Amino acid sequence: MGLIGILVFSGLLAVWLYLTPQGLLGKADAIGYAVCHRISSRSFHLGERQIPLCARCSGMYTGAFIGFLFQALKGRRGGFPKKRFLAALGVLLALFGVDGVNSYLHLFPNFPSLYEPNNVFRLLTGTGVGVGMSVVLMPIIHQSLWVDWNPEPAIGGWRDLVILLVSAWGVSALMLTENPLLLYPLALISAATVILILGLIYTIIWVMVFKKENAFSRWIDVTGYLGLGFGLAVFQILAIDLARLLFTGTWNGFNF
Repeated sequence: MGLIGILVFSGLLAVWLYLTPQGLLGKADAIGYAVCHRISSRSFHLGERQIPLCARCSGMYTGAFIGFLFQALKGRRGGFPKKRFLAALGVLLALFGVDGVNSYLHLFPNFPSLYEPNNVFRLLTGTGVGVGMSVVLMPIIHQSLWVDWNPEPAIGGWRDLVILLVSAWGVSALMLTENPLLLYPLALISAATVILILGLIYTIIWVMVFKKENAFSRWIDVTGYLGLGFGLAVFQILAIDLARLLFTGTWNGFNF
């Protein structure tokens, strides 16, 4: 399984790398192209160059990355947070929805809306949802893969949740400076996290398909399933890239 998974991933990655724009940011653009509208006015810029994901998506995937990192430092704690913490994250999801709908309505001239949207709100609400994604996904990963996962939750109290959210918002807020030394690595991290999330989700699906739940002790033992999972993630992004390119004829974002 290990060799098959690696070969599948390597083959699909090679095709994707060949067909997508050149350069590291070009590849990151192609990832963003598959999951984000990439409207220029709703994105941050490296000088004149738009980064791969819009402000909302940049916040969401940066928040997810910080969430994964925070929980990874806690070991294999696979318990879900208590309901009150999930409810708090649900409030952030609701704020994300309100800001998203309000922002969408501004695409239509003279259409009434709640307030003037901006990239600060998009970034911060996106970050909150990204943290929530990681808090839900990480326990699923631990519970699905490991023989010896710990039933304790990584988010064990309000202190953990506050530290996580403040850390995520603090890192995301660095994008507001549009300082290339900060924005460039954060843009790459947010784009790479798209692949990370899709790859891990598909890895869990493959583990379930082959009935290998709770059969692993080390990441190296999961190599084959990771190859299949991340290979399927690359295939999905490639398929969406090609479909959107066929429809729009350009790698640029939508223009309104």
